[in-house]
This record gives sequence, C-alpha cells and structure tokens, in this order.
Amino acid sequence: MGLKRGLGLVSTTLYGIGVILGAGIYALISVGAGLAGNMLWAAFLVSAFIAVFTALSYAELSSMFPTDAAEYNYSRKAFRREWLSYAVGWVLAVGTVIAASTVALGFGGYLHSLTGLHPTVAALLLIAAMTVLNFWGIQESAGFNNIATSLEMLGLLIVIAAGFLTPSQADVDLFEPPSSGLGGIFAAISVIFFAYIGFENVANLSEEVKDSKKTVPRALILALGISTILYMLVAISAVREVGWQALSESKAPLTLVVSRMLGDYAPLMSYIALFATANTVLMFLIVSSRVFYGMSAGGSMPGQFSAVGSRGTPFISVAAVGLLAALVASLSDIKTVAQLTDLAVFTAYFVVNASLIALAGEKLKRGFVSPRLAGIPVFAYMGALTSLLMLLFFPPYLFALEGIILVAGGMLYLGKPKARTAR
Repeated sequence: MGLKRGLGLVSTTLYGIGVILGAGIYALISVGAGLAGNMLWAAFLVSAFIAVFTALSYAELSSMFPTDAAEYNYSRKAFRREWLSYAVGWVLAVGTVIAASTVALGFGGYLHSLTGLHPTVAALLLIAAMTVLNFWGIQESAGFNNIATSLEMLGLLIVIAAGFLTPSQADVDLFEPPSSGLGGIFAAISVIFFAYIGFENVANLSEEVKDSKKTVPRALILALGISTILYMLVAISAVREVGWQALSESKAPLTLVVSRMLGDYAPLMSYIALFATANTVLMFLIVSSRVFYGMSAGGSMPGQFSAVGSRGTPFISVAAVGLLAALVASLSDIKTVAQLTDLAVFTAYFVVNASLIALAGEKLKRGFVSPRLAGIPVFAYMGALTSLLMLLFFPPYLFALEGIILVAGGMLYLGKPKARTAR
C-alpha cells in the first residue's frame, strides 16, 4: 500500500513555513544575539543565502525523483553507493529526531512557566500526542500545522510591530560588528541555521503531495522566501527594541521584546510559543519517520519500517521515531543539540548538492531546473562549497558525537536482512 497523496500547494507551502518558523526563532534568537550582537540580522541573511543555494538543488532533484527519504534517494541515484546513501539518510533522520526531542523540552519549559507541570513530563506527553497525530494521517497533521503556522506567523508579526511601532529603547547601530568580528557572525550562523531547517523537509513528503513534480519545487521556494523575510524583520525589531545584550540573556526572548507594547498581555507570546514548539515537534517526527520509511523501501533498513497501515502512514516507522524521541528527551542544552542537528544538515546538504552536480549531464525529465551557466549548475556548486565551509565552525566534540550516531546506524545497516531490489 502506498502513501496517501493529500497535500496541495498551499498546504505543502504552509508545511514548509511551519517547520521553518517553529522553535528555532522562538528559542535560538537569544543565542544568536549573544554571538552576532547588533548584526544578528546579517547572520539570518547569510543563513538564507546558504539555504537558497541548496533549496534550488532540492527543488530540481525533487522534480526528478519525487520520493520520500529525499537525501538518501538522491545520493543513491547519483553515486550508486548504498552505504553512502544510508549514512546520509541515517545521520539526518537521527539528527532530526534529536532536534524534535530538544524542541519538546522547550515546549515543556513554556508549559511549566504557565502550569507548573514538570518540563520533562510535558515534553514526553507532547511527543506522545504528536506521535499519535503523525500516525493518524498526513491530512490531519497538515490541518494542525496550518492552524499552528498561522499562530506562529501572528506571533512574529507582533514582534515586528513591537520593534517598528514603538520607540527604540536601545541606541542601536545595526551595522556594528560583534567584538569577535566576522567569526562571531559565522558562529551565530552555526547555531541559528537551526531556525531555517525545514525547507528541505518538503522534499521528504513528495509521495504525499499532489502533482509533486511541480508542487514541491514551488513550495520549497515559497516557504524559504516568506520565512526569510519574517526572520529579517524579527531580528531587526528585536535588537532595536531591547538591544542584543538583553536579548541574549533572556529565557523567553520574544516575550521580552513585546512586553512593553503588550504589558500584562505579554504572556500571549508564551502561548503562541507552545503552538510553535508543538508544531515543530510534529513536523520533525513526520520527516524522520518518512526517511526511515524511504530507506526501508529502498532496502537499506529492515522491511518492517516500510509497512503502511490502514491510515496510509508508515506506522512502525512512526512508532520507532516517537520512541527514540522520548528516549533522548533528557537532552536540554539547546545550543549543543541545535549545532549537532546543523552539523548533520550541512553534511546532508553537501551530498545533495554534489548529487545534482553528478546528475547535471544526465538526460532525465525535470519539472524544475536550477539556474545554469554554460550548462553548469552554479548554485549547486555554491551550495556544496558553503556547506563545507560551515563545517569549519563546529567544535570537534560534535564530530565525535556524529561518529557515534554513524556507528549505531552502521550496526543496524549490517544487521539488516539481505536488501530487497531498490525501488
């Protein structure tokens, strides 16, 4: 039984916006401000440039191969090395699960401040609820995402209004570099790029999207463009309103930004943050389960992970991802986990861009073509180069953690039954 195709352009675009605008901007803007200072907006802008190079590669590849487990299948078609494709898919899937667990703890922190419920208990309850919704169906998940995304965007618009409609409390020079110079901006990018994660996840829904060869590329570009505009305005507004120092020290940074304008109603931002974090957890769980499903369907994981239930969802992959997310929900250092996720993402981005470069000369039907110069996919080369350069800004211990994740995945890969014929 195949996955159910139930998503159109609007729902697919909102899905992308929803996962991009989720917990990253609500939680990590304070970390980014501490690293980039007044030039926080520049860190978001450079992140967008890095993202758009790779987004165009995803758009073209998704129009050629509309399948789940996108990174796994793209690299498999390009390099025909199953172990390489599996390694990329595995690291990215597990990194996404880790991100979901951390965002769930962020949800727990917000709920604790409002109700007193222990953050870890709240995180586990959220993971359980979102796992059930993930199992229930993609259209039901998309319905929740549409509502939550609308609230997330409302919250960011309130922040933008607070920054531009009220007099600035801080004497801000938006072009003043941080004390650490350009290195501080790139260090900020290594953290806040987490806030952009999501545009590539649209490609992992290809088998559940109507007319996916046209819809997925359009949704990718729309989601990234809309999110970038909002991020830029939020970064400028937040720094103008409270200054980067106060922003970097706050546990609820966007609530701080709107506190003067909303007064007693400022906790409204905490309620919006609940929807933002819950929605991001759901999106991450969906993507991780679809990557497991796709790798299983390709023969690189045990066949049980590609089993599809009566609801049209890969129920064993859904359950496995939910359980794994619950197990790692004890992680609480959002900076470290965000960087661990970003490290996996930049590695996957390099492979995706390299895949398009390798396939550029192949005579394959394409529903979308990224910009070419003399037949060369120049943006794919830029995406590969920037992804490699960003790896220089991660501390060594994160590479050790990624190595542990790869070893665990390798044990699963070697222990699987003989692979079936790849689809």
